[in-house]
Amino acid sequence: MTTATPGSGGLRSAGASLLDQVLAETLDPAYTRAAREREGRPEPGPGRRRAGQVAVALVMVAAGLLAAVTYHLTAAGAEGRQEIRAALVDDIGDAEDVSDALVADLEQARADVDSAREAALAASDEGQEALRALDEAEQMAGTVPVTGPGLLVTLADAEADAEDDPVGGDAEPDPRNRIRDDDIQVVVNALWVAGAEAVSINGQRLSPTTAIRFAGEAVLVDFRPVTNPYEISAIGDPDTLRSRFLTVPEVIALAGASDSFGLRFDFGERESLSLPAGRTPELRSATAVPDGAPAGSTPVPGTVPPGTELPADPGAGPTGGTPRPTPEADP
Repeated sequence: MTTATPGSGGLRSAGASLLDQVLAETLDPAYTRAAREREGRPEPGPGRRRAGQVAVALVMVAAGLLAAVTYHLTAAGAEGRQEIRAALVDDIGDAEDVSDALVADLEQARADVDSAREAALAASDEGQEALRALDEAEQMAGTVPVTGPGLLVTLADAEADAEDDPVGGDAEPDPRNRIRDDDIQVVVNALWVAGAEAVSINGQRLSPTTAIRFAGEAVLVDFRPVTNPYEISAIGDPDTLRSRFLTVPEVIALAGASDSFGLRFDFGERESLSLPAGRTPELRSATAVPDGAPAGSTPVPGTVPPGTELPADPGAGPTGGTPRPTPEADP
């Protein structure tokens, strides 16, 4: 279909005419009407613009106030949790004081029993032989206090970052920044292998039946909690303990992990260390000594006979455990 366009000097197609109309009217008619109506409206005065700015400012102030109140409430909740935790720690301390007093009374009663037993057995040759065998067994079981030179090893968690926000900080701390039960097990077993005669952790004497375990966030030694830092005392020849202790592969790996994660791992020789008596094992069974057998010839269950070498593998000791893995190097 073609149409004649005046002044064009010829005929034009309908498509060409439609293209001319689209190019002439760049805006939709509805947009054109809206623009004309907007041009006819009066511009907002200074008062209306000022009111809009004030409204925006009020909204910003309200948002900031809400954020501040929320942060304050969160911080107050954190302080409340700290106060509750401090109160619980005080209660635990009081309970431990009572427990320590009872332990002291028990030790005094045991001392009285030992004195009466020694007085009764010392009157005969057989009794004196039995006392010597009993003394050896008590030394092996760790139920008597000992004093002598040795090695002191200290383990401690990494120090907290002073820039951490108590409210908005990390909810889950890195567990690699804390000393674990198996780290203590590695040190204790390495000291036994190095030739230690007696070992204690924060004043808790170790025996052949002592367990070192994690319970929540606390380390238990013989079912009693010990806190950070952990001081491990070992009685023995200091030079021998030091040289052998530092050659244990698990100890070398623990030293490397301590450097990587900021853990404290110190050790040093001591001229005198005092270790308390350990918990007396509960008597569960007894065996009659055959007639004519010398006193002390029957081995005590759960103890190591004199002259028996400890296992070469630190993980095979009485407190066994898996050492902390060595951190991988960054690519």
